[in-house]
Amino acid sequence: MTKRIKGSCTTMLVGKKASIDGSTIIARNEDGAGPLNPQKFVVVNPEDQPRHYKSVLSSIAIDLPDDPLRYTSTPEATDGHGTWAAAGINSANVAMTATETITSNSRILGVDPLVKNGIGEEDITTLTLPYSHSAREGVERLGSLLEKYGTYEMNAMAFSDKDEVWYFESIGGHHWAAVRIPDDAYVIAPNRLNIDQFNFNSDNTLCSKDLSHLISRYHMNPDKDQVNLRHIFGSATIKDTRYNNPRAWYGQKYFNPEFDTTPIDQDLPFICRTDKKITIEDMKFVLSSHYQNTPYDPYGTGTEAEKKQFRPIGINRNQELHILQIRNDVPAEIAGIHWLAFGPNTFNSVVPFYANVTDTPTAYKNTTGDCDPTNMYWLPNVLALIGDNNFALYEDQENLFEGHTVAQCRNLQIKADQKAVSQSDLPAYLEKVNRQMADIAQKNSNILLGQMLALGEPQMKLKFQLND
Repeated sequence: MTKRIKGSCTTMLVGKKASIDGSTIIARNEDGAGPLNPQKFVVVNPEDQPRHYKSVLSSIAIDLPDDPLRYTSTPEATDGHGTWAAAGINSANVAMTATETITSNSRILGVDPLVKNGIGEEDITTLTLPYSHSAREGVERLGSLLEKYGTYEMNAMAFSDKDEVWYFESIGGHHWAAVRIPDDAYVIAPNRLNIDQFNFNSDNTLCSKDLSHLISRYHMNPDKDQVNLRHIFGSATIKDTRYNNPRAWYGQKYFNPEFDTTPIDQDLPFICRTDKKITIEDMKFVLSSHYQNTPYDPYGTGTEAEKKQFRPIGINRNQELHILQIRNDVPAEIAGIHWLAFGPNTFNSVVPFYANVTDTPTAYKNTTGDCDPTNMYWLPNVLALIGDNNFALYEDQENLFEGHTVAQCRNLQIKADQKAVSQSDLPAYLEKVNRQMADIAQKNSNILLGQMLALGEPQMKLKFQLND
């Protein structure tokens, strides 16, 4: 079977001292190779987790431990290509996003070739998240899996718990490196190998045991005075200047307008700091962005060449956006929030679903391969298709829709946080709140659809009036 690679994602990470409320946050746009790759939102309870796992794409078989944790998941909604459990939060309040497809170079692939029947994006969350009791433990488990089984693709993953955020990159077929993101920092990572400066002797880095020896043994470091993993194992191609670097550039300029950088710079920083405390709304804007207020905005006023020059962050191939938040100002039982939106990010809204549940709302879990606007995967795709035809006409309504939806869900969340401590069956209560949030998102999406129809139908070409 042909491997179904989703090589288009954008990752964003925020340490607990960089966020507005002290949360750790990891987020990613899951983008497909093409539009319309139906997704769903489910909970994998321990009895549903496989004990004998077999990959669909590589046919690798792995026996799994008999004590998995419960976790939320955003897998494929159609059969035949494997699970692709792209992200989730487990019952130990460990979050994971997997994966960001990244680049490589012929030097490392010559030394450590990819493994045809190894593990890949289809498998990684399922094999790792249910068995991770901390972010660091997630890194170590995934590293041991890659060393043992190898991988057929280059990927980046992220883990978080209430204290730490870790970013992990696979290197060649069997190697890897990971960095703990400083508490006061943020990261925006497109589809390239992103880790730059690396200290093998730091408590805030982890890697395969022989990585340093590999670099020296095969003369892989092009720099005289530093260890920069992006230079050693990554790419700096023309494609990077059009497909990858501009996304990091735009997000970094949003938080740090003082940065003196350009969209094509090959050495944009990996770890960044800003004086602004980062919000969920900031992250949603960046992960939905299409170079607004620059000549490169596909909906803007630049030349046709400029508008097509760089790959946007928000794009028609967005399948789902997850923002995984582990809060530090509430009890652990309600700390994990799986913010979720389906479809192209220009016309959707994230919803703050509680992760400590055993089930998810019907409109988010019952996605099928057939278009169904009553389902929250398909409805935002309908909105995006209409909206793309005349973005300027619908932009104000979309902004109001998104603001109202998040505000209403936040208000519901504040009330639920206060009531949670008195609940005898907390998961059931949180499931009820999640259903209410799903109803808000669905209702507001349909209101937006009606507004778009009212604005758009008078603009149709298929019309005729006697006074035309």
